[in-house]
Amino acid sequence: MCGGYVLEWLDTLVSVTLNPEKSEIGRILPEDVNKLHNLIIQETDKVQGAIKSLVFSLNDEAAIRCAIKNYRSSLVSLLDQALENKVRFPENSMPIPVLDSSITCLEELLFLIEKRFTSYLGIDERVPATYFALLKKELLKRLTRSARKYREQDYLLPVFDIIVHDVQILLNLPPDKHTHTFREMFYITDLCLELESLEFSNAETIYTTLDEVLIRLNFNSKAYIYNFTQRIAAHINSVDQPSEKMERLLFDLKSLKQLPKKPEIAFLTQNVALLKQLDNWFSQEIFYLEKRIHHAIVPLQERKRKPADTEKKKDKLLSILSVDQMALILKAADDLRIVMARSLNSVFKNIVPYLSTPYQENISYDSMRSKSYSAETRDKEIVIETLQQMIKKIDEY
Repeated sequence: MCGGYVLEWLDTLVSVTLNPEKSEIGRILPEDVNKLHNLIIQETDKVQGAIKSLVFSLNDEAAIRCAIKNYRSSLVSLLDQALENKVRFPENSMPIPVLDSSITCLEELLFLIEKRFTSYLGIDERVPATYFALLKKELLKRLTRSARKYREQDYLLPVFDIIVHDVQILLNLPPDKHTHTFREMFYITDLCLELESLEFSNAETIYTTLDEVLIRLNFNSKAYIYNFTQRIAAHINSVDQPSEKMERLLFDLKSLKQLPKKPEIAFLTQNVALLKQLDNWFSQEIFYLEKRIHHAIVPLQERKRKPADTEKKKDKLLSILSVDQMALILKAADDLRIVMARSLNSVFKNIVPYLSTPYQENISYDSMRSKSYSAETRDKEIVIETLQQMIKKIDEY
């Protein structure tokens, strides 16, 4: 069982009493408007209490989920009807206040369900068109209101503008190209709430209070990631010595990993998580700096010890990828016949002697070939992200 129906009075009000096709609501008297307004307020409180009581009286989770989904579906339908009722009257006509009261009531009940009983909802379901239009209007309005206070914070403004731009793009995607889900709406609602309540800080830190919010909420927008890494790069490059750069880089990475994160949420569910992308960027920068520091010392020592051997050494290409990661790329190239050789062993034998990593100057081609058969998940992720960056760069040519 999914519980009793507690929306009967509101259903009749919206579907019949306030529907100009089924009643003479256009002739309502001022005193009746006030009466209905008060009755709607009372009914809102009554329905809220009934929904809470229903949920806590049921022991079967499936029955609770069924009841909550049914009530949300009914409320969304009633809200659609209430909005249709309103557009049939001139802006200043007598029924408008009571129509507004009915809309506010339904919105409050939906807010209760979506905030208190989120775990029972199918958050990846499509948002009905009329309800989505209402949510979109409200969310964009909230961003506009927030913009006023961020205009006074010059150092936060570029990131805030990225947020507004990306949220607007997502909300304005046409329904034939994108399905707007309740998950997206919940995320943007939480984001708006965080932006509205954010307290600014004058403390000089590499990560602003706004960065902390976006990292916690996994705001994995490409534009924000680019802005973020540009600021970190500027912070690191403000010193000259590679060792000082490394010190700053490691400190910034440590600070990033210490920031709290909210699990299982994302701005763009199809994109890689923000922290994974930033972690990969830091890894690449650390590899590069380690190699620079290594080359600043080792070549002189090698020349003093073995000048003859140095002349015989092959010119090697430095890769910031690890041996395991390069092994994956070479194996994939052989499997797809991008490079042609008698065997996989021949591919490694002819290419590996000319490669080095920040950690390994001389690489065994046989060892690399062996590692290509047992790839770690993390190595796969880094290789895929690197190839995606190459694709993006090629698109820019």
